[in-house]
Amino acid sequence: MEVALLNVKITFQRNEVITDSIGNHKNQWTDYYSCHATVSGESGSEKNVAANTLYESDLAFTVRYCKALACADSTHFRIVFDGEPYDIPFIDHMNYKHKCLKFRCRKVRR
Repeated sequence: MEVALLNVKITFQRNEVITDSIGNHKNQWTDYYSCHATVSGESGSEKNVAANTLYESDLAFTVRYCKALACADSTHFRIVFDGEPYDIPFIDHMNYKHKCLKFRCRKVRR
């Protein structure tokens, strides 16, 4: 993997349960890990749902392998890139060679 291609900074966030001052439990995204990545494959698609046209943006982020991200899964983690959150539906371990990880992501609709 060429280091020069890792030209964007991304932040991984983890979903955690937080207890507030009066004891209520709620889910919150907290920053977990920041690193540089390669962004590829923006293939947008449009869907018509209930007379609305929804545009979905798909990206793939490739990062160098590290122990902090080896435990990442698609239900408890998401990626923030350029101020926008992206869900992770699929993680590719690239033949388990422990050199890089590829996260295929979908933009979160708000």
